[in-house]
Amino acid sequence: MIDKNNIRNFAIIAHIDHGKSTLSDRLIEFCDAISNRLMKDQILDSMEIERERGITIKAQTIRLEYKASDGNKYILNLIDTPGHVDFSYEVSRSLAACEGVILLVDASQGVEAQTLANTWLALEADLEIIPVLNKVDLPASDPEKVKAQINDLIGLDTKNVCNVSGKTGEGVKELLSEIIDNIPSPVGDINYPLKVLLIDAWYDSYLGVMVLVRVHDGTLKKGMKVTLMRSKREYQIEQVGILNPKPKIVESLSAGEVGFITAAIKNVSDAWVGDTITEIKNPALKALPGFKESIPVVFCGLYPTDAGEFDKLRESLSKLRLNDTSFHFEVESSAALGLGFRCGFLGLLHLEIVQERLEREFDLDLVTTAPSVIYDLYMHDNKVLKIHNPADWPDVTKISSIQEPWIRATIFSPDEYLGKILSLCNDKRGIQIELSYVGKRVMLVYDLPLNEVVFDFNDTLKSISRGYASFDYEIKDYKKGDLVKVSMLINAESVDSLSFIVHRGNADGRARAICEKLKQLIPRQLFKIAIQAAIGGKIIARETISALRKDVTAKCYGGDITRKKKLLEKQKKGKKRMKQVGNVEIPQEAFLAALRIDTT
Repeated sequence: MIDKNNIRNFAIIAHIDHGKSTLSDRLIEFCDAISNRLMKDQILDSMEIERERGITIKAQTIRLEYKASDGNKYILNLIDTPGHVDFSYEVSRSLAACEGVILLVDASQGVEAQTLANTWLALEADLEIIPVLNKVDLPASDPEKVKAQINDLIGLDTKNVCNVSGKTGEGVKELLSEIIDNIPSPVGDINYPLKVLLIDAWYDSYLGVMVLVRVHDGTLKKGMKVTLMRSKREYQIEQVGILNPKPKIVESLSAGEVGFITAAIKNVSDAWVGDTITEIKNPALKALPGFKESIPVVFCGLYPTDAGEFDKLRESLSKLRLNDTSFHFEVESSAALGLGFRCGFLGLLHLEIVQERLEREFDLDLVTTAPSVIYDLYMHDNKVLKIHNPADWPDVTKISSIQEPWIRATIFSPDEYLGKILSLCNDKRGIQIELSYVGKRVMLVYDLPLNEVVFDFNDTLKSISRGYASFDYEIKDYKKGDLVKVSMLINAESVDSLSFIVHRGNADGRARAICEKLKQLIPRQLFKIAIQAAIGGKIIARETISALRKDVTAKCYGGDITRKKKLLEKQKKGKKRMKQVGNVEIPQEAFLAALRIDTT
């Protein structure tokens, strides 16, 4: 049994691209956890999509063994966390398994928006924070300047900051000594009743549901009969193991350790992340606090291109949700697209990743509707409706007022791009809260309506700042807004899946842009197709796709003109009848184009 005084549980937190996964590689190499033959770059980024995009999406755990200079052997449970704002829920969940964090800051880029956000998460969790400067081998690195930023913006003591290079391995030995000396060993008692926190779960095609756990009290062994305190389900532990990073079976996990269990859990919904596992015959009296449930902020519809794949999509979403509890889904139907699911996400990148994982890992072909946020509708009969689907929008005459979610956004950027960023925020109906300088970099704090941010704000920000600006946000509150539902009509038929909610001042511009895009993407027919955008009964934008022309008089050589006129009249009547019964096929690109309309 391992002495818990020789265990250190810690996570690496940082802004996106500050080198968390690369530093993890060096720590793994230094502790000889993986043979040189099996070692590869960003080894903890196990998903293909993570390796392609160069970002961490899922927090990953590995157990390292380190022999310190004093001769003692230590167990280090390292968690590599994502850096993007959409995956901050993964970070907060990982911190529940730790006693300390390494706050990694790029020595050339300095403190960024997500650096601050992740620091607040660590402080809320009351964890020991070790500030570390990465990429000190780069010519552009300026450790002294970045230390001053950490001191000014975060208020951490920077006297003993470690300078490391995730690329060369410089400073890794000193960092390991800092971890041993400054991160406290876990609290907990092996003699207390079993109390285990369920941190994460994923689906394995051979072992079924695998559950990542942190043991707080007691000892977890194979064959033990346990219960999940929230779901009230009972199971027998089949296997106990650690991640190294591949699963490795061990005899037991005791207080302070992090590992995984399998227990023939068949129902995805039973393995609730944040639940407490305890022994049936000697149960813990009180469950662990668990996690605050994530609140989705962006909603969209996911539909299978082939209606027969609806059940496959349902099963795939269930399996994916086991591994990512931060997205939600419920069944919905659309006249245009048939049966599908209304899904809630933490942001647009989160939406994009889930869609891509469904298509790759489960071989699905999907249609995605335009994203939306949750609005509070105050009705004349004093009811309050929470609406995130434009199809559910009630008659405008029944609505007394509408409130929309606003965010508090923090933007860091070199000062040369300040003018363009201020202009972007003002175009998005933003309210400036703070503007301050940290050296030659500016920190902007703005209140912005969320529905203006979910479409294209981040992409536009990166574009106008050449990728140098960083952006983080948190939901603040709801404010009254002059919002309208814009219905899209194809041949006078409303297409719910293309309808959207927008501020009245931006309705005309966005409606025109979507009409023009649809005109390019919907194939021409043998009759005219009218594409219209309407608010209530008022048409605010229109485009017409002209008919394909068939020359019906081609076979008439010479002869009376009335013969040609008769054929043309017959064609006109046919086109009129075809327009009434004709079915306009809207390709998938048209739906996706509605997401990407840029009206700035």
